Amino acid sequence: MTTTIPTVFITGANAGLGFEVVKSLLASSKQSYRVLLGGRSFERATEATRILTTEHIPSGSRSTVEPVQVDLSSDESIEKAFETVKSKTDRVDVLINNAGGQFDSYAQDGKMGKREMWNLSWDTNVTGTHLLTEAFAPLLLASSEPRLLFITSGTSSIEEASRGLPYTAAKPPAGWPKPRSYEFTAYRASKAGLNMVMVEWKRIFQNDPVKLWAISPGFLATNLAGVGSDKLKSMGAQDPTVGAEFVRDVVEGKRDADVGTVIRRDATQAW
Repeated sequence: MTTTIPTVFITGANAGLGFEVVKSLLASSKQSYRVLLGGRSFERATEATRILTTEHIPSGSRSTVEPVQVDLSSDESIEKAFETVKSKTDRVDVLINNAGGQFDSYAQDGKMGKREMWNLSWDTNVTGTHLLTEAFAPLLLASSEPRLLFITSGTSSIEEASRGLPYTAAKPPAGWPKPRSYEFTAYRASKAGLNMVMVEWKRIFQNDPVKLWAISPGFLATNLAGVGSDKLKSMGAQDPTVGAEFVRDVVEGKRDADVGTVIRRDATQAW
């Protein structure tokens, strides 16, 4: 990392994995950070910043946290976020594309039409993430050691899905209609698309010093699927701090040998 305090911009960080990633960065014994905490709601981002600042910055640390409003579904919001960050700093050393959503259950529960759900899944997890990365590219390239992280999913591997591994245990009976299920097809497809976005940015930045990865943080007990952390833990999900520490390890150089791939904590993930 740089000898000066690195600037990190992370989206979707007012709750869930993103919030835990910021906590983990603040707790780092290796480096202090200037974290720009992105959230769709400025009020929630501000409240998260208050909690992190008052409760999670160790004594003697030079780390800081600042809120930034950004909604990936809005081009105007992305542009305003860029201008806000640009007014605060001349570079972004680490861009963590964490914001995303799983909306399949909304359609299954009748809260949203199927086409609306699919479009929202791709707009949030793929299109918005790509456009935000494009907007922030100038600040990223202004860093001497830029890092670009995309938070993907272990369910996004096409190779593993084609072999029935993992997360594909459900085998519906023959006939139609199939029983109501929670297989998260739109989520999985959009995260597979996100992996391709990472590969495209690898191509785009091939002559620039940008290190980039797609990160599968593991099955974590967040509220991503609207299921609730307790139920997810009963299904084997790990505490979000486990995934957050993995992301921090990547930020701090522990997976530099795997640049340009989809990575899990203990391996690279099959395409």
